[in-house]
Amino acid sequence: MEMMSHEKPSARVKRRIWIAMLGILFIALAAGIWVWRAKGTATSAKGTSTIQVVSAMVAEADVSVRLIANGTVTSQQTLEVRPQISATIKAVYIKEGQFVRKGDRLFTLDMRTEDANLSKTEAQVVKDRADLMTAERNLERQRSLFRQEVISQAALDVAQNQVDGLRGQLAVDQAAVEASRVARSFSEITAPITGRTGAIAIYPGSLVQPSGAALVSIAQINPINISFTLPEREFVDLQQAFIKGEVPVNAKLNLPGQPAQKGHLVFVDNAVDTASGTIRLKAEFPNADHILWPGMFVTVTISPRTLTHAVTVPVQAVQTGPEKKFLYAIGEDQKVASLPVNVILIQDGYAVIDGIAPGARVVVEGAQNLRPGSVVVESENRGQSMEDSHGKNPDKGGAKRNGVGKK
Repeated sequence: MEMMSHEKPSARVKRRIWIAMLGILFIALAAGIWVWRAKGTATSAKGTSTIQVVSAMVAEADVSVRLIANGTVTSQQTLEVRPQISATIKAVYIKEGQFVRKGDRLFTLDMRTEDANLSKTEAQVVKDRADLMTAERNLERQRSLFRQEVISQAALDVAQNQVDGLRGQLAVDQAAVEASRVARSFSEITAPITGRTGAIAIYPGSLVQPSGAALVSIAQINPINISFTLPEREFVDLQQAFIKGEVPVNAKLNLPGQPAQKGHLVFVDNAVDTASGTIRLKAEFPNADHILWPGMFVTVTISPRTLTHAVTVPVQAVQTGPEKKFLYAIGEDQKVASLPVNVILIQDGYAVIDGIAPGARVVVEGAQNLRPGSVVVESENRGQSMEDSHGKNPDKGGAKRNGVGKK
């Protein structure tokens, strides 16, 4: 019994030693794992201290400023054809929607009444001439008798007054003949301009009057005008360009597949609309194929001026700060610096700026992760990113494109 009691404590001590050794080993293993992870994290942090970005070169080019506005197609002339006299329609020579040339016959009026009036006035002139000849012969006799002192001066004056009155009456009736001939000439109504006819609401036998409804309207289609407005701040540049020469204007229909129509500026209004702060303009377009139609809405593009030696960057490169806009410029040590810039113009995804020299490299994508002094490296998918953003690499001349949107 005594020997068994001595063996049990010895076994317990051994087990405790083994347990202590296993614990120490476990703690050492855990410490080693922690140190290894810490080193891996530090290494990873060191490896990610450079930030991947997409950059572009600051370019210099002549940029044609393009202004875009909504325009309305309008006819240069729209005339309503009306009769000059009251009569009935004898014949209609056109159809609705027909293209007519200046001088083409449109309508003929029933002129039997005017023919009768003309004959009546002409007969009256013949009678007046006969009466005048009789009065003139009588005046000669009276003068002969007066020289013989057979009649008095008063009798001679009566004969003279009769001749003068008949001469005046003849002049009046001759004027009536001319008026009847003019009225007779209104029997045939011709087109005053070249254009397209509208609706026709009269037929042979219809009674028409000068104060009544128009017989037909004619709108000039070729050439045709487009009216549009631009902000008053563009007036000076527009006026100077208009004075120097022809200012080209393009018009694009709001329809897929339609090419842009080319015209030129023909009118700048003499006053600014105080309600909207805009200036009204008008451009003329050839329209032989009749693509443009009065009342259509189109998108108008006009280029009144060109910015020479303009500094351009992709618009994504321009960052907005709390006070002003800025760029992240990449130095030779691959560190970025914040440069404040003034944005002059934004067109087609490119910004014309002031505050940086051409040839510098700026960050286009990835600026949200940067701070002044950050170290950057060019992203591996730079080319694809630039194509997705702009359709071409700005380093290859993309900054020379023109567009819209003035700041």
